Amino acid sequence: MTSTDPSQTASADLADLAQAFWDHYLESNPTEAHLLGVYRYAAFFEDASRDAEDRRIEALRTFAADAEAIDPGGLSEQEKVTRLVLESTATGTADRLQTRLAELHADPIFGPQVELPIITPMLSLPDATVAEALVDKLHGAARWLTEQGDRLREGLAAGRVSPAFAVEGAISQLEEQLAAPLSDDAVLGALPAAPGGIDEAAWRGRLEKAVEAALRPAMASYRDALAATLGSARADDKPGLCWLEDGEASYAAMLRYSTTTSMSAQEIHDLGLATVAKLADEYRELGPEVVGTDDLAQIFEAMRTDPQLHFERSEQLVEASEVAMARAWDAMPAWFEVLPQAPCAVKATPSGAKAYYFPPAADGSRGGTFFINTGDPASWGTFELESMAFHEGIPGHHLQLTIAAELQGVPEFRKHIHNNAYAEGWGLYTERLADEMGLYSTAVDRMGMFAADSMRACRLVVDTGLHALGWSREQAVTYMVDNSPLADSMVRPEIDRYITNPGQATGYMVGRVEIERIRAAAEARQGSAFDIKRFHSAVLDQGSLPLGVLDEVVTARLP
Repeated sequence: MTSTDPSQTASADLADLAQAFWDHYLESNPTEAHLLGVYRYAAFFEDASRDAEDRRIEALRTFAADAEAIDPGGLSEQEKVTRLVLESTATGTADRLQTRLAELHADPIFGPQVELPIITPMLSLPDATVAEALVDKLHGAARWLTEQGDRLREGLAAGRVSPAFAVEGAISQLEEQLAAPLSDDAVLGALPAAPGGIDEAAWRGRLEKAVEAALRPAMASYRDALAATLGSARADDKPGLCWLEDGEASYAAMLRYSTTTSMSAQEIHDLGLATVAKLADEYRELGPEVVGTDDLAQIFEAMRTDPQLHFERSEQLVEASEVAMARAWDAMPAWFEVLPQAPCAVKATPSGAKAYYFPPAADGSRGGTFFINTGDPASWGTFELESMAFHEGIPGHHLQLTIAAELQGVPEFRKHIHNNAYAEGWGLYTERLADEMGLYSTAVDRMGMFAADSMRACRLVVDTGLHALGWSREQAVTYMVDNSPLADSMVRPEIDRYITNPGQATGYMVGRVEIERIRAAAEARQGSAFDIKRFHSAVLDQGSLPLGVLDEVVTARLP
């Protein structure tokens, strides 16, 4: 007679659960799977229907309960981390979906009409089979748009609608895309090159037909669904979630999801106010060297309007980013034990967010890419580029996400799951770390580090102000203009982003502050034995973690 070792049973149960969770994640996010180089879902697109959302919530609740039920006493330290990450991620995602914010998701910043032309060229086509699947994926995207329109109608019926500016902005973008001739279609124009072994002309003909017969009609239907909400859309004086019947609970769920903490809206708001005040002192200290004054208002005005502090040509933005990242790469060995294998490219984009990062494909078919919006180069201060490159590229997101993707001996989901506060907190942490590393070229560029901090600190104030304290759109704009060097023209799209994506922007500074606190605690524990390279390994070599789990991991690694 034999007996089963309970620890072996717990380990096996967790391994099976982790694999099932990852399989479910990929099936629910087939486009992300494609971007990662998992091609079995290449013919599919996401399902935005209420039924699919219900099924996903139920599955996630079950995953969380099953993870909680596994006895941690029978697990290794690595497995305990896996259990905690799985439980936290499943619960947080289910809570986010339970808000039903898909019913009022008009978004001119990251909406589907913006997302599709950006994602399409990122889809690797390694062979003819995957290339042919792209035809079905476009039909799936058409269904996805139709379902999003259905969700807007459900929201309208329940009295839950988006702010009017967001609806109008999304409609305008859709109408511009629909007005373009098929030969200039935004999605078709972004298609990746065909692989070998395929009749490219015939293949592109099938793609054009899918866009003309399915995708464009679905875009028109989505536009009409948006237009139907305009009569009930919220005015600029009531843009936040707090003006909805269930807004307080929805925003609390979004804050938990975005920060992976239990911080209240008021606590986050207060952290923002304190950080803004601290930054004012830093500006005043450096101001005389950069702009000849320690008057805060004059410092901000010079950073906004001095032509010598702004770019003139789009190509300057890409070139400056490449130079900054190359300098960072040369300095990395003194600060990090592990460096990523995948390269990081810089690419210009004429629209979308100011800057963002796409991680490399898991199969190595595509490296990491730092996108920079070059549509209006004069809107970029020369002081902004270095901190942005360090945040989005090296040693920021590219390092963090690529090291995670290249981890060995951890479940696959931990290589790719994205915890907002950890990821964005790391990106913001590296902006200050770059100063420690001596990477900023001049005092002007160091001032850009303050400017980036101002944006993230102000986000804590205005995001919570809008969604918890009832601020108007204009009130949020005024606060950010008064307390940062950002120009009004740059602040307005930022504010609109916070309105249409509640809570997301709070993760940056909350995550940075927590990483800095965890580092200070490790330095205090270890004294002269503290090694910054070992600390960075402890933070990075477990993948994306909820902040509470990160604290436990670093404490265990650096006692």
